[in-house]
Amino acid sequence: MEDIAAAAGTSKSVFYRYFGDKAGLQAAMGELVLAQMQTRIGEAARAAQTPHEGIRAMVAAYLGMAASSPHVYEFVTRVPSGGPADAEAGAAFGTFFDAVGSMIEEPMQRLLSPGRHATILYWPTAAMGLVRAAGERWLEAPETPSKPTLDAMAAMIADWLFAGIVAESDTPNSSKETP
Repeated sequence: MEDIAAAAGTSKSVFYRYFGDKAGLQAAMGELVLAQMQTRIGEAARAAQTPHEGIRAMVAAYLGMAASSPHVYEFVTRVPSGGPADAEAGAAFGTFFDAVGSMIEEPMQRLLSPGRHATILYWPTAAMGLVRAAGERWLEAPETPSKPTLDAMAAMIADWLFAGIVAESDTPNSSKETP
């Protein structure tokens, strides 16, 4: 909190008064970032002409926000460890990714054939895991000629995600169990 207060040009007591502790500040920042991310991802999805284009645009929006403020991204997505306050903040950030996953669910429902309930229950969560893991690895990678650009990385991730959902949509309903 001391470092954060110093960077903001104020005292720690100001942050403690408004947020209680670091977990409170982290939760408040998470809510703000989630709202901004929901807006950008929603805009990207609405502008897309096809489901594949929608996935690519949503992944690019997510990566773009993370890349534009990597320290803020890390602060709001890092799950704290420790006491009860940290457990509460960790639960809040689990819902952060659940909310982002929910945003990508609706466009994919249009792609799937009827009766693919199991897919739509699990695919958004798996998609967010892939986007987050690959995106964070990309963010941490040093700038080299072989590092993909943001657009190239978003396109690769979108291809990986879309290939899986398309394979699922092409599979006859009778060969898979649905809940």
